[in-house]
Amino acid sequence: MIKKIIPSTLIGRSIIIIFVPIITLVLLTSFVFYQTSWNIISKRLAQSVVADINVLVKLIDEDLESYAIKIAKEDFKMKLKVTDDKILNYLTNNRNRGILSKRLRQSLEELDKPFIYDLSDLNQGVLISIQMRDRLLIINVDKDRLFSQTAFVFLLWMIFASLILLLMSYFLMNKQLKPLKRLAIIAETFGRGLDAPEIKSVGAYEIRQTSQAFNQMRTRIKRFLKQRTDMLAGVSHDLRTPLTRMKLQISLIKDQKAKSELELDINEMTAMLDSYVSFVKTESPEPIEKIIINDILKDCCKNYNNPSYKIILEEKDIIITSGRPIQLKRAFQNIIDNSTRYAQKIKIIIVENDDGCSIEINDNGQGIPKENYEDVFKPFFTLDPSRNKLKGESGLGLTITRDIIRSHGGEVKLDTSETGGLKVSVLLPI
Repeated sequence: MIKKIIPSTLIGRSIIIIFVPIITLVLLTSFVFYQTSWNIISKRLAQSVVADINVLVKLIDEDLESYAIKIAKEDFKMKLKVTDDKILNYLTNNRNRGILSKRLRQSLEELDKPFIYDLSDLNQGVLISIQMRDRLLIINVDKDRLFSQTAFVFLLWMIFASLILLLMSYFLMNKQLKPLKRLAIIAETFGRGLDAPEIKSVGAYEIRQTSQAFNQMRTRIKRFLKQRTDMLAGVSHDLRTPLTRMKLQISLIKDQKAKSELELDINEMTAMLDSYVSFVKTESPEPIEKIIINDILKDCCKNYNNPSYKIILEEKDIIITSGRPIQLKRAFQNIIDNSTRYAQKIKIIIVENDDGCSIEINDNGQGIPKENYEDVFKPFFTLDPSRNKLKGESGLGLTITRDIIRSHGGEVKLDTSETGGLKVSVLLPI
């Protein structure tokens, strides 16, 4: 329950960490102020009003009724009325609650005369009735005499100031968190294999430190990838020269059996080098372009004209996205090559979903055991125990495919096809 209430963003949690104590402090301060300051103010205002009423009562007792009415109106902000009624409705007091009512009652009790009062409508004033010996004194006291708006102005100012501070904190925190947002975007870009720029070290010390650590990590990873690529490219290039000399030399061998065995080994090594070169090409930079997945798969299918297998392309949606067309074509080509090597029927389905697009390649071949679903993506792993590279099984095809798809922010998954063979699902963002 608490996890659902707490915001998931850092800025939301930071504001909660800052403002929950502040708001708690404001509420406690306001409560204490209301209970103390308002209590004291109400007591003093009530005593002042009752003191003026006491003066009016003494004037009326001395038969100075007209003078008392004049003073009440001009000096005391009261409307005085004297009637001959002698009965008070004591039920009226039941509607009066709060600190003001309590203080007014305490002050009126000092007059030592029967009284009632009504605070139900402060805008019309406070109505006080006092029972005298033979008459009833009705006084309408102006609300300003008993009610002070200072406390409420203070509370409103506290709330308004808290809102201003909240907006300022949000603006400043959002500005401080911008480098973190940029770091997340660049890290995602770099993780997809794109050439992400360095992050400028700005903001707080911890954020600058994080940016510098990311830049150092980025430099090390790029250096490592370049060294690995250069090494594979160098080895592949250097081995082609002796292989070429060996091909020329075996042409002079008269023993046909030995000659055929050496040719087999040389062709196998050549196939291995070709797969290494293909792997190195996935590391080479290629510009991102606007592409149509359907067209790439159609180009892949054009390369297969063998009547021993059948390829069906089912286009449920037209997928338009961005990526590296040559690398994506190589990835799909590797998957289709594997299918045509072991199956007679291949069905390709292109469909758009909520997460992007899905390309399913189903075949009716012998499939792959589930325990080897992850192993086949490892470099140089093959299911053929003979590891005959002349069959095209260098062990790098699916490795290259997954690297390419992941560099585009996608994923490759294996499952059992409805036709009994293997289903390769390629998930790509749009």
